[in-house]
Amino acid sequence: MNQREIIDFHEGWKFMQNGITKLKSILEGAAETHFTSEEHIMLYTTIYNMCTQKPPHDYSQQLYDKYKESFHEYITSSVLPSLKERHDEFMLRELVRRWQNHQVMARWLSRFFFYLDRYFISRRSLPPLMEVGLTCFRELVYQEVKVKVRDAVISLIDREREGEQIDRALLKNVLDIFVEIGNGLMDFYEKDFEDAMLKDTGAYYSRKASNWIVDDSCPDYMLKAENCLRREKERVSHYLHSSSETKLLEKVQHELLFVYATQLLEKEQSGCHALLMDEKVEDLSRMYRLFSKISGGLEPVSNTFKQHVTAEGSALVKQAEDAVSQKKTDKKDVVGVQEQVFVRKVIDLHDKFMAYVNNCFLNHTLFHKALKDAFEVFCNKGVAGSSNAELLATFCDNILKKGGSEKLSDEAIEETLEKVVKLLAYIGDKDLFAEFYRKKLARRLLFNKSANDDHERSILTKLKQQCGGQFTSKMEGMVTDLTLARENQTHFEEYLNNNPTANPGIDLTVTVLTTGFWPSYKSFDLNLPVEMVKCIEVFKEFYETKTKHRKLTWIYSFGTCNVNGKFESKTIELVVTTHQAAALLLFNTSNRLSYQEIMAQLNLSDEDVVRLLHSLSCAKYKILNKEPSTKVISPNDVFEFNGKFTDKMRHIKIHLPPGDEKKKVIEDVDKDRRYAIDASIIRIMKSRKVLGYQQLVSECVEQLSRMFKPDVKAIKKRIEDLITRDYLERDKDNANLFKYLA
Repeated sequence: MNQREIIDFHEGWKFMQNGITKLKSILEGAAETHFTSEEHIMLYTTIYNMCTQKPPHDYSQQLYDKYKESFHEYITSSVLPSLKERHDEFMLRELVRRWQNHQVMARWLSRFFFYLDRYFISRRSLPPLMEVGLTCFRELVYQEVKVKVRDAVISLIDREREGEQIDRALLKNVLDIFVEIGNGLMDFYEKDFEDAMLKDTGAYYSRKASNWIVDDSCPDYMLKAENCLRREKERVSHYLHSSSETKLLEKVQHELLFVYATQLLEKEQSGCHALLMDEKVEDLSRMYRLFSKISGGLEPVSNTFKQHVTAEGSALVKQAEDAVSQKKTDKKDVVGVQEQVFVRKVIDLHDKFMAYVNNCFLNHTLFHKALKDAFEVFCNKGVAGSSNAELLATFCDNILKKGGSEKLSDEAIEETLEKVVKLLAYIGDKDLFAEFYRKKLARRLLFNKSANDDHERSILTKLKQQCGGQFTSKMEGMVTDLTLARENQTHFEEYLNNNPTANPGIDLTVTVLTTGFWPSYKSFDLNLPVEMVKCIEVFKEFYETKTKHRKLTWIYSFGTCNVNGKFESKTIELVVTTHQAAALLLFNTSNRLSYQEIMAQLNLSDEDVVRLLHSLSCAKYKILNKEPSTKVISPNDVFEFNGKFTDKMRHIKIHLPPGDEKKKVIEDVDKDRRYAIDASIIRIMKSRKVLGYQQLVSECVEQLSRMFKPDVKAIKKRIEDLITRDYLERDKDNANLFKYLA
């Protein structure tokens, strides 16, 4: 076999140098032809042969050194001089060109010296050829020009911020060098460019903001800030590295928003409060978008929102109180109407600000809380002596009863009820609402005043979802009771048809209710007329055929009767309560009766007799004549049947005003609260056995606050009561410590 001829190092390198010189000429733009495949193979083969000769003719190390020298020599002789003689944008263009040439040169040389990369370098654990080329450029070019380049780039960015058109592609290419020079690490980009760029950005926007805050209104300032942030984001997408986005935007937000947040929000004619007053929805949305980006930015906005809503709501309360007191002064009987208007206005106010929370403030929890806190303030104030719990119950009653002042479609009723239930969430005394609602529901059901059963059930479902099953269990029981009562009446009528001897003498409808579901009513031993006594006996006989173990308690105050009044001109059918009927029937046997005689014969209290006689002798329909003829009932009055009474109608209803229900409801609720506090204390102590006073009170308040806000004094009173009843005892050594007695 022919032995391969040994290549001398100088001879071999001279051949390689010719190839490298041609490559440099091509890069410098000389009219050179590109490498042919034969030239490429010859250059590669020369390196291959010089590296695979036996020692001492293996020139791998020398060639590795010469590779590095080639870059060094080219950079110092051509690249650096051309960069030093150029400035600003021209220097940047030259740097980009030189970097691109360097990458081309590194690619070609690494192909020629490929054998070194594959074997020699991997065996000796030396830096790869591409890395060597990169290191040369970094140490000789980058370190030399980086400060000038950075300043030139920042200058161009500032010019663009001022509205000038700049070559974004150039900046992109320059900044790519800062990234690529790190060979996978971002250190050079961050330390040599980004830090200074962020510092300059801060200074630039600090100068701008200091002028804008003086000259511009809050909406104009925010518009400028939003545009600046948008443009900075675009800047990142055009030429900055994506990792700069968060830092850059934070810097701009800090200078434009964080530094001037308080001044901006409190601007007198255009700050947050003014925007809320003027209903500037778009500006409020922008304020939310901007201030949500800075730490703690939304708290002052939500506080202002809360103050504004509280002020608007409190103004409604005052407006309603003024209207009510004005009507009382004018002696017009429209107090209830004003309260209805007030609830409607509160619903509208809630709709308006809930729309702000949903749309302007994107459902952020801070604003939900602000709205809740604000509504809790004025929704628990009450109007003209009526609590909002009562007003809401009355408002519902007006919607749900026949002939109410609110004339709404079925969809509108559903929507309104939904909104009322939402308002109930802000009311502290939910138990008071429940009791008022129950009283009014009872009247609607018993007097057949309910406009639509579906709506009645619908609101109960909504209340159940909002306040829990316990809240509505009695009300649901009442609605069910009425259905059972109708069935019971049908059975009673069948019983009468099947038993001719059981004849009540007059038409009788009895509604049997379950005591636990319905509000408690006073039951009097009213002395009934003979006709009515017989009816009751017949019904008792019927009821005993169905059940032997249930006791019937008759609530005459809720009964109604149709009585024929035989007046001189004509007979008129009078629709009256059982009490009124009993009083009128007394005049069948006597022409004149004194107040005392009526009271004794009916067996009613003073208060009830006064209301009863007033409705028959002093109100719209004067069925009885009174002596003396005054508008006030006194114990010395005498009454006689008014035979001359007449009316154009043949069928009239004589209204009996109800007693003071509000007082009764509040008393009932207070009583229930005492039981609720007792039950809560016992529950807590049963599980804890021993507990301190403060902790017991706070746990009790927490347990009960879903239904009402218990008064600490009331809790203390209940604890004392439970001690006297031997449920709890005080610790002998520590008076503030309680023990549960099983």
